[in-house]
Amino acid sequence: MIQPTDFLSDLKQHGIEFFTGVPDSLLKHFCACVDELEDAENHVINTNEGGAVAMAMGYHLATGKIPMVYLQNSGLGNTINPILSLADDAVYGIPMLLLIGWRGEPGVKDEPQHITQGKVQNQLLDAMGISYEIIDAKTSKEVCQAKMSGLLTYAKNNSKPVALVVRKNTFESFKTKVKSPLFELKREDFLTYIAQNLEEDAIIVSTTGKTSRELFEIRKKLGHSNEKDFLTVGGMGHASQIALGIAKQKKNRPVYCIDGDGAALMHMGSIPLIGQSKLTNYKHILLNNGAHESVGGQPTMGFNIGFSQLSELSGYNTAWIAESLDEVTRILPEFKSGKGPLFLEVKLSLGSRDDLGRPTKTPMENKRAFMEWVMKP
Repeated sequence: MIQPTDFLSDLKQHGIEFFTGVPDSLLKHFCACVDELEDAENHVINTNEGGAVAMAMGYHLATGKIPMVYLQNSGLGNTINPILSLADDAVYGIPMLLLIGWRGEPGVKDEPQHITQGKVQNQLLDAMGISYEIIDAKTSKEVCQAKMSGLLTYAKNNSKPVALVVRKNTFESFKTKVKSPLFELKREDFLTYIAQNLEEDAIIVSTTGKTSRELFEIRKKLGHSNEKDFLTVGGMGHASQIALGIAKQKKNRPVYCIDGDGAALMHMGSIPLIGQSKLTNYKHILLNNGAHESVGGQPTMGFNIGFSQLSELSGYNTAWIAESLDEVTRILPEFKSGKGPLFLEVKLSLGSRDDLGRPTKTPMENKRAFMEWVMKP
């Protein structure tokens, strides 16, 4: 396995001094290493992979140096436009190194939302004209350095992005300093309360990651059916507009989006779109723990953003902030009965159960049961 500190040192010896991207579970130890050892001038945890490419482009334009952009392969879609319409050698010709976590690699067990992306990943890179090398736990330090050197030489000589593709379990663990929780309320306790206290006909769309995983297990524990919940297991940042599409068609039913801070930051344009919809049945719950918890706990800007103020400025009728279950209990009746769009930001502690499982139903099974329930007359 590759030591994150050694990998970072090798990158810097090759002239890579600026890092930006969206954290990934396969890269979490390297991302944690960069976050702890590099200052804010040299490392920016971005909100969107496409934005990270644009920031890397700006860095190159200002310094002439080659930057790194790290991402999970599911974020490749967000990079396609800025890579092909800006960084490509047929346009501005911007060299950069992409570090891509290979989720859904063929032959490696993974979650269903990663299977297709993992299968087509290398074909996408080929189609985009991006030269790449693959590293894994068996890649020696010397071979890794050689692959890195070859790619960076090619990037510089051809003014093009290149990529290092990282297989599962490539990096050794990197121990970070334990951060004290800012808030006491746990996400699972909040979700348990919500599952027990929303309207019988309420429609729920939950965001990707541990939120949907916990909601699935809570329903099972309570003896509830999962048909009321659409578990958005992939597509980070898109749950709010999935809920918007449903709310437009089911105006006689309350529709709740259970969102996350990292997801909301990735596609913040959704907030004004929802606010301007004027849908009275739309209820937006944002769970804010200030971290990309599902992929390693790297910080977001969640605690530095006035989500509630932004939502009200965007057209939501009312917004609340809750920092405890007592506050949630006090706010919920008005949140349920009020005319939307409404916004509730819930500030949470970081952490989840070690034995947290994953949905035992497939996404297709979830979709079919959900549609049958939502479309009942």
